[in-house]
Amino acid sequence: MKVIQKTQQSDIATVYIAKSTDNKMIEFVESIQPPFTIKEKWILMVSMLFGCPGKCKFCDAGGNYQGKLSFEQIMFQIDYMIQKRFPTKNVNVEKFKIQFARMGEPSFNDAVLEVLKALPQKYNFKTFIPSVSTIAPRGTERFFQSLTDLKNSLYPENFQLQFSIHSTDEKQRDYLMPIKKWGFQQIADYGNNFYNEGNRKITLNFALGRDSIIKPEILTRYFDPDIFLIKITPVNPTYNALANNIKSDFGSQLAGYEIIDKLEEKGYQVILSIGELEENKIGSNCGQFIHSLKKKMVSDAYSYELENV
Repeated sequence: MKVIQKTQQSDIATVYIAKSTDNKMIEFVESIQPPFTIKEKWILMVSMLFGCPGKCKFCDAGGNYQGKLSFEQIMFQIDYMIQKRFPTKNVNVEKFKIQFARMGEPSFNDAVLEVLKALPQKYNFKTFIPSVSTIAPRGTERFFQSLTDLKNSLYPENFQLQFSIHSTDEKQRDYLMPIKKWGFQQIADYGNNFYNEGNRKITLNFALGRDSIIKPEILTRYFDPDIFLIKITPVNPTYNALANNIKSDFGSQLAGYEIIDKLEEKGYQVILSIGELEENKIGSNCGQFIHSLKKKMVSDAYSYELENV
C-alpha cells in the first residue's frame, strides 16, 4: 500500500487515499475533533474492503466491490497514522479510538479480528477503544462469535460495538440497506450475550433522514435500555444520499429532536452526534473521496482540495 493523496491541512480531520500494488484504492481518516487536543481525543477510521457489496442507499462506499483487504493492508492504515504522530509507538492519548467503519462491512473480513488481536502487542496505549460498526449481514455468525470471544479476552471493558439500524420499519430498513441481514431479535440476542456488566453499552445507530421511521415502542420489544443505547446522527450529504433524495432531519434548530425525548422517556440513553459542518466538506464523516475522484462530481461534501503525498 502507498498513500498517494490527502485532504488539505485541517485542524479537524484528514482523509488519506492509498493505492494497493494492483491499483485498488481505499481511504482512511484521522479526526481530532476540537476543542479536544490530540492528547485528549484522537479517532482513526480504517477501511476493510475495496468498495463494499452492501450498497446502502446513503453510503458512497457501496458498489465497485473489489475484494477484502489483507491483515497487512488494514494494519498499514493504522501504522501510517500512528507513526506519523507517535513514532515511539506509545500512544499517549486520553481517549484513543480506532473505528473499523470507513470502507466496507467489517464482518465480511476476518482480518479485522486478526488486527484486533495484534494491536495490544504492537502499541502501548494509555486508553484504547476499539470500535466495530456493522449492519450485521446474514451469514456472518462465526465472525461475531469470534468477536465476542476476542472482546472478552482482550477488551473486556472498553470495546464499542455499534449496529447500524436506521429504521424500525423493516421495509424501510431493507430499502436503506438492501442486503440480507439480522432481524431485531437476532441483534438483541447477540447483544445480550456480548454485553457484560461494566461494559460499554451497545449502540443502535440511526442516521436520521426526514422520512426515517423510528418507533420507540418497537425498540423496547427487543432492546433492553440497560444494555443498548441509541445514537442519532444526521444523514450526511453523500452523493448517494443526494441521488436517492435522502435528506437530513436536522435542517432546522428544532427538526429531529422530538424523537430524542420519546426515546429517553422509554429509558434509553441517547447520544446526538452532529459533527462540525466542515467535516462534510472534508469528507471525514460523510463518505468517500474516492467516489468523487472516479465520478468527477462536486457537491456540498468533498469540497476540500486533495494534495499529493
